[in-house]
Amino acid sequence: MNRRDSIRSLFLGSMAGGLALESCVSEPEAAIEQKIWEYQYGRTPEEQAYDEKLLAQQFFENSELGKIKRLANLILPPNEQGNIEDANVPQFIEFMAKDFPSIQTQMRGGLMWLDNHTNKTYGNDFINCSEDQQLQVLDQIAYPDPDASEQKQEVKFFSLVRNLVMTGYFTSEAGIKELGYQGNQPNVWDGVPEDVLKDHGMSYDKSWLPKFVDQSKRNDQAQWDEEGNLIT
Repeated sequence: MNRRDSIRSLFLGSMAGGLALESCVSEPEAAIEQKIWEYQYGRTPEEQAYDEKLLAQQFFENSELGKIKRLANLILPPNEQGNIEDANVPQFIEFMAKDFPSIQTQMRGGLMWLDNHTNKTYGNDFINCSEDQQLQVLDQIAYPDPDASEQKQEVKFFSLVRNLVMTGYFTSEAGIKELGYQGNQPNVWDGVPEDVLKDHGMSYDKSWLPKFVDQSKRNDQAQWDEEGNLIT
């Protein structure tokens, strides 16, 4: 899968793509713009114009979005942390298809193949097949022959969809929570451990310990005397 040049668009895709689809554009343009641009993070005028252009368009038909949603739920079933809908994964994929036109033919062709295949095999469109039937179809394209010199188009399609689903979900709030990512968090530092100091033949000057290792004073502002000596 092609990836965006920066994390900027990954988050914009999962956050703002839904607003564009939700309106299509039924809401006044100014109202949509207000919702989107409340998340300011330093876009250049060119970036803002480009994003607005994409958000005013819709690539996938509603029926195609329904299949994408179903595929996403089969690839990554709901759990206690969240689900595909919480993460706005279908909207993310819609945004990415507009942002990377090179994947449009592969995506649309793959969705058409699903219906053609299930109609021939089960007499139903993919979305109307049972879950067992849907999984049987995906098993055929999710586990390709590793010795094949060239992968079939449907195999490449599924690989693309899987990458989009995983990227869309694990860059969302629900996905990040599931990963357990905490980010930078303040901790309590009470100095170099004693055994490490001993290994290096060093020790703290005991008169300094209460000045910079006492955690009860961690929020106190340091003060110095006129000669530059630390007094607090």
